[in-house]
Amino acid sequence: MSAGALSAGKRLATPSVSKRVAPIVVVGGSGFLGCNLADSFLRDGEDVIILDNLSRAGVERNLEWLAGNHGASVHAALIDIRDFAAIEPVFREAKAVFHFAAQTAVTTSLLQPIDDFETNARGTINVLEATRRAGRNAPVILASTNKVYGALADMEMMELDGRYMPTDETTRRFGVSEKRPLDFCTPYGCSKGVADQYVLDYAKSYGLPTAVLRMSCVYGPRQFGTEDQGWVAHFLLSALAGERISIYGDGKQVRDILHVSDAVAAYRAVLGSIDRFKGRAFNLGGGPANAVSVAEVLREIELLLGRPLATMKSEWRAGDQFFFVADTRALREALGWKARMAWRRGLRDLHAWLVEHRVHARAALRQPRRIIA
Repeated sequence: MSAGALSAGKRLATPSVSKRVAPIVVVGGSGFLGCNLADSFLRDGEDVIILDNLSRAGVERNLEWLAGNHGASVHAALIDIRDFAAIEPVFREAKAVFHFAAQTAVTTSLLQPIDDFETNARGTINVLEATRRAGRNAPVILASTNKVYGALADMEMMELDGRYMPTDETTRRFGVSEKRPLDFCTPYGCSKGVADQYVLDYAKSYGLPTAVLRMSCVYGPRQFGTEDQGWVAHFLLSALAGERISIYGDGKQVRDILHVSDAVAAYRAVLGSIDRFKGRAFNLGGGPANAVSVAEVLREIELLLGRPLATMKSEWRAGDQFFFVADTRALREALGWKARMAWRRGLRDLHAWLVEHRVHARAALRQPRRIIA
């Protein structure tokens, strides 16, 4: 972490927000999606509290970026969400809460299931309780995951044009809907599933206006991707650095990738209609129009760079889905939202950002992680 970010963190560890201002709290707001959402509200003149422990390599740069662009409207609370007593004051004046903080890697959850649970499950109930006890009825919107549907092992697949596709025509046409039964697998899937269900239940049990967005793969500027999370950015970062890229499985697995600008629009749309849709879970992804195989993304990166990539094959990972494309019709029908950024244009956008910032981005990923509690 840079000296500037560290000094800013110490100075702002307890946010000083005027009692006349009702801030938006973005939990995990230094992360990729959190900082993009925070930036959108800050550009609208809102005060935003960034609650983050800066444990993910590189995210301190996003906090510096927000503070540099928006100054005194950014209030940093450098706290771990597992510490309820420390985070509770952050929510006292909040008018809305977006919860992105999480342990995000399936592989890490298999190695450290207790830490995974403490962050994703206990951390989420801490956020919910802090918001509820504040007594302001602030909406809480959670970033969940398509992993709550499990590995989808019962979904019959076929190979079509070099990618895995469902044999069921409706699923092939529209994707996986919210009607799909939950089927938690891997510690990560379980901990995020617990968080998902607690957020929905707080609407039922306490009347708190909550909602859940079960996300596919989101990508875009300010993402410091790794093999385990943010794979599109990881592929581009590795390619730009001339590093070998691991392909887990055969590369025919399909995901619907979503540009961060479209994800931000979805979160804001849910907040804007939370009174009508509290207690609802929506799938959020690029949908069938942005469904691509891993191999297709690699080929497009080769076209962007004008050279072949160095790759290596590795074994399938636990809980990996052959196919996941979000059926986003419920979100479209409820809120009028749809993905507007086509995946090739979005990939070019991310590539341009990484070319400009790649030295800093790659260096950030090599820094040791720090947890500030």
